[in-house]
Amino acid sequence: MPSEFPDFRLGTVLATSFTGTLSERHGDAVERIPTPHRLVDWLAVSGLAVDSCTPAQLDLARELRESIHAAATAAAIQDALPSSAVHVINERSAQGRAAAILTPEGKRQWRLGSASCVEDALSVIAADAISIIAGERGGKLALCASPTCRAAFFDTSQSRTRKWCDMNTCGNRQKKARFHANRRRNPVSAE
Repeated sequence: MPSEFPDFRLGTVLATSFTGTLSERHGDAVERIPTPHRLVDWLAVSGLAVDSCTPAQLDLARELRESIHAAATAAAIQDALPSSAVHVINERSAQGRAAAILTPEGKRQWRLGSASCVEDALSVIAADAISIIAGERGGKLALCASPTCRAAFFDTSQSRTRKWCDMNTCGNRQKKARFHANRRRNPVSAE
C-alpha cells in the first residue's frame, strides 16, 4: 500500500474497524480513506474486495462510517440512537447484495453481488453494525478512553473493561504520557 497514506487500524470487528478509518476525531483527525482507491484498499484487507470505487461511492462510505460512529457512540453511552444515523445504516444495509458463504476451512466469507459494487460491501459493514448495536453479539460497545480519540469499539474481552480502542496506539500513548508525567513529578536523583 502506498506509504503516503496512514496505516489502517484494523480490528476484529468490521463495523468499528470501519469507523476507525477516521481516527483522532477530537484531536488532529487522521483520514485513512482520503481517496476512492484507498477505500478499495481498506475493503480488500477487510475481506470485501471490489474492483473500483467512484468519488460518489466514497461519499456513501464516509456517510455510513459517520452514521455507525454516531449510533455506536450513542449505544455505548446508553443514549437514544440518532434517527438520521439509523436511517443511513438501514439504507446501506438494504441497498447491497451480499451473501455469507462457508469456506472449506469452516470460516465465514462474504460474496458480493458484483466485484465492482462498493454498495454491496457497504451493506455487509452496515449489517455488522446493526448486529453489534442491537446487542446480538457477545461483547459491549465502549468509547476509547483517549481524550483525542473517543472512538467507539466493541469490547469482547472477558471482563468487558477494555479502555482503549487499540492498545498499540491509544493505549500505548496514554501509558507513555502517564509514565512521563510520573517522571516529571518524581525525578530520579542522579547520585
